[in-house]
Amino acid sequence: MKMPDIIDAKLFAPCGINCLACYAHLKEKRPCPGCLHNDNNKPAHCRICKINSCAQGKELTYCYECIDFPCKLISNLEKSYLKRYNTSLIENSKKVQRDGINDFLSQEHDKWICKICSGVISLHDGKCSDCGARY
Repeated sequence: MKMPDIIDAKLFAPCGINCLACYAHLKEKRPCPGCLHNDNNKPAHCRICKINSCAQGKELTYCYECIDFPCKLISNLEKSYLKRYNTSLIENSKKVQRDGINDFLSQEHDKWICKICSGVISLHDGKCSDCGARY
């Protein structure tokens, strides 16, 4: 998948993940549409995500809009993403809250674009979805 010029704002998940760089979105066949889209092609664990369900139940788009942010659900996922992928979902959310979604996604564009082929680098395995280069 080539990096789009502009990342769709609906690819920023309620929890702070950039769905564009998610392994499930980068699948060649049947890519996941992202957390804020329908459930078609979403992995099972994403369809039953407690974080997304909580945000929807509170009629919020993003968890940072909640008075309880960061809650236990976000804090637990944060620990995992920091340890496994060196990515802070809380910091991502705070950047969006502070600077706006467009500025954040512009930075994400530069962070996850493959310098070799302009594909998208997966935050989960550091591999370009287009040419397979490892980062």
